[in-house]
Amino acid sequence: MIRRIGRVLVRLAAPAVLLAGCATPPPAPVTACAPPAAVQVCPVCPVCPAPQVVPAPPKADILEPVDFAALPGWNEETFGDSLAGLHAACARFRADSAWQPACAASASLGTSPEELRSYYERYFTPWRVSTQEGEVSGLITGYYEPLLHGSRIKHGPYQVPLYAPPDDLLIIDLAAINPQLRNMRLRGRLEGRRVVPYYSRAQIEQGLASVAGKELLFVEDPVEAFFLQIQGSGRVQLDNGEWVGLGYSDQNGHPYVPIGRLLIERGDLQPGEASMQGIQAWARSHPERLPEILDRNPSYVFFRELPPRADPSIGPPGALGVPLVPMRSIAVDRRFIALGAPVFLATTLPASDTPLQRLVFAQDTGGAIRGPVRADFFWGFGNEAGQQAGRMRQDGRLWMLWPKGAMPPRPQS
Repeated sequence: MIRRIGRVLVRLAAPAVLLAGCATPPPAPVTACAPPAAVQVCPVCPVCPAPQVVPAPPKADILEPVDFAALPGWNEETFGDSLAGLHAACARFRADSAWQPACAASASLGTSPEELRSYYERYFTPWRVSTQEGEVSGLITGYYEPLLHGSRIKHGPYQVPLYAPPDDLLIIDLAAINPQLRNMRLRGRLEGRRVVPYYSRAQIEQGLASVAGKELLFVEDPVEAFFLQIQGSGRVQLDNGEWVGLGYSDQNGHPYVPIGRLLIERGDLQPGEASMQGIQAWARSHPERLPEILDRNPSYVFFRELPPRADPSIGPPGALGVPLVPMRSIAVDRRFIALGAPVFLATTLPASDTPLQRLVFAQDTGGAIRGPVRADFFWGFGNEAGQQAGRMRQDGRLWMLWPKGAMPPRPQS
């Protein structure tokens, strides 16, 4: 053991000797270090409790059954011309056994408010509509069927084209892949072997889309043409005296961006000025800025020519395929409210506190109508209807009526 320790000391000392031989002056004596001061021990830190995890609030049921007594103004409803909507609903749901008793009884219905009220209370249950966060109030806007002036030939003041869908616009129906996506359709075009988004409004206006030869009509006002796309349908009085009805045919697949909101963000309009009439007035006062503002909304609507209407009071067909009834038809988000269903609406007249409470029917859809408690109220045709629709931006509530004892369709996210 002693010999082993000695050998170790020799090996450790050898480098020191060599280093000493290389140094010119002798190394200074090493001063012994002072003993370290006593180390102060930190007190033990208290153990902090783990942060409390607050569970997310449970999502509310979008549809909840209630009594008719919960519907404000139900007992005052006169039902008026609501039978057409009921018959359209029965045609829509004729294959659903839950609807058969109510539809069979509707064939002999009269028109008195008492009889109609008793009928709905006997055969239907109101389902209150809310958001997943439990909000029961939402935005109610208005739309109408506008009147434009135009020609079948581009000439004189008629320079703004209204197009039918182009041949290269692809419609991809995802329901074939997943039935839960039955209300989701994608639009696009082929670029080589790839499907890419279809052209935006700005690109269509620049001439990139294959719309040559797809002109249905030419109108004189780009602002009215833009709002025709928002309304989805309208009538055009031609320069030869002919009347033509136009209806929604398809869309380029891009999201709708409200230009009123853009004008507010830029300070061009105050929030209370962003009605349809306010936007139109701004556009006509700033024609040099109009194209750039319109192009900020990438959505673009294509039209189809409608068959002549024997009765001018009949509205255009909505997404349900039946004529819209003024003040009885609404556009909804069909992911949450069944298209064709009766709906009780409680809101107020445009820019007022006067109640507007009545039975309506979900007969249409729209690119800007998104969410459960969201509806677009159809006012009818012409300037007066346009005045009401353009000013309507009210809070409102919705109740979908569904046959008693049956569960309504499950809302989709």
